[in-house]
Amino acid sequence: MPHQKNMALFNFFFILMLLFLPSFDAFSNETPLDLKTQDMHAMIAQACMNIENQNSCQTNIQNELTKFGSPSPTSILSAAMRTTLNEAIGAIDKISKFTTLSISYREQLAIEDCKELLDFSVSELAWSLGEMRRIREGDNNVQYEGNLEAWLSAALSNQDTCIEGFEGTDRKLESYISGSLTQVTQLISNVLSLYTQLHSLPFRPPRKNNNTLVTKHDESWKFPEWMSESDKELVKSMPHGAHDAVVALDGSGNYRTINEAVNAAPSHSNKKYVIYVKKGIYKENVDMKKKMTNIMLVGDGIGRTIITSNRNFMQGWTTFRTATLAVSGKGFIAKDMSFRNTAGPVNHQAVALRVDSDQSAFFRCSIEGYQDTLYAHSLRQFYRECEIYGTIDFIFGNGATVLQNCKIYTRVPLPLQKVTITAQGRKSPHQHTGFIIQDSYVLATQPTYLGRPWKEYSRTVYINTYMSGKVQPQGWLEWFGNFALETLWYGEYRNYGPGSSLIGRVKWPGYHIIRDAGAANFFTVQRFINGDSWLPRTGIKFTSGLTN
Repeated sequence: MPHQKNMALFNFFFILMLLFLPSFDAFSNETPLDLKTQDMHAMIAQACMNIENQNSCQTNIQNELTKFGSPSPTSILSAAMRTTLNEAIGAIDKISKFTTLSISYREQLAIEDCKELLDFSVSELAWSLGEMRRIREGDNNVQYEGNLEAWLSAALSNQDTCIEGFEGTDRKLESYISGSLTQVTQLISNVLSLYTQLHSLPFRPPRKNNNTLVTKHDESWKFPEWMSESDKELVKSMPHGAHDAVVALDGSGNYRTINEAVNAAPSHSNKKYVIYVKKGIYKENVDMKKKMTNIMLVGDGIGRTIITSNRNFMQGWTTFRTATLAVSGKGFIAKDMSFRNTAGPVNHQAVALRVDSDQSAFFRCSIEGYQDTLYAHSLRQFYRECEIYGTIDFIFGNGATVLQNCKIYTRVPLPLQKVTITAQGRKSPHQHTGFIIQDSYVLATQPTYLGRPWKEYSRTVYINTYMSGKVQPQGWLEWFGNFALETLWYGEYRNYGPGSSLIGRVKWPGYHIIRDAGAANFFTVQRFINGDSWLPRTGIKFTSGLTN
């Protein structure tokens, strides 16, 4: 409709005006200038764009705005977040009522998935609202550049995962659920768009910066000043050092199963809680819920401490629920372990590890499966010296994920299947998500593609990574037809090995041969997942920028 287009253009130019006014900084610590009434209405209209009931949406935001003082970009954004949070809470109540209408186990699981995923969104919106409060109060320690982007990006994707859980059903119940989610998804999308426009100028490649930081375990490395003495000691400890619980199949520990140890761990912990899992094969599915924060699992090594299961899509599970290990609580760490899903290629989706843990890290871990092995579902994740095995889309999801010094192995797929390593699920250009594979090794033994676009703005970048000769000359594979080929963002920078030649690569508009170190630096630990601010406390070594 012409009127809607004109309003969108007006809102866009209004935001640009705010960005470039020399006397105004939307996120400064000084008291912001009061907005004029027409400017305030323009921002609220942007926050309610494409919402079915415009009047109700704008009234809700205006009512919330009275709680945040004088109208300003930050207060209007906060009011929009609060309105969106209330809508998400209401959607959980609506979806809960559909439980009695489900006619199959898969539908029941899908509904439970939706409730948990919306609960993720509620938390992520609440965290964002708290961050906005600290910004308004002038807290100089706020890391909002990374936090708000990560949390709002995750909140936008959760509803899609909810709907995807109805694959394999008659889709009738899905249509009702989808209707309950539409407004929540659109509101989150508007808030993320508004935040992005207010906060940052259009993307420009950063200045060249080849600085490298590698944390070390020796005494010469200085811990950050903010780290407590107990955490310093924990970081320096090895598997047989300090731990809070021991799991052992032979009864020599506190618990015989990992689930028992996890269930006994404190909820909402602000300190690391270390569970040492002795060597052995643990046949169980472990689901560490959102309340299980700052848990660390430490094993005796890859192939020695193994968590294994065979849950899969063909058994009636949703993909979200097939994970052998699922972690959702903030700050999860795993070291020296293997996570397996042994369902095999014939059973299709079968996840070994699913991660929804913000600022989570994995060191010397093996993640083994076939289709959909590693579900990097959401939020900031880091993998160092890990091994990942699979066949189809075996690193997938929509997290902000960096793999460093990892080894990627392919397995034999079903006949007529094509091996694809990644299927990244970024659905909006405003989401700060993507897969970065740096200083790693693609050890393909089957004809292999580096990735394919699961969602419209799929983003994956390979940096300084070895590629074996089985990586196909075109490098990347279509999802279907021309879908996402103009909007995706795939890149390669200084890769090497027989499969790294750029001569035969795809010519898609969204594919990029990165030649400038400054542009590549955007996709590093320091810039992409703000790792310098949180990875040191994990005790896991990492490279902050680009290696030479």
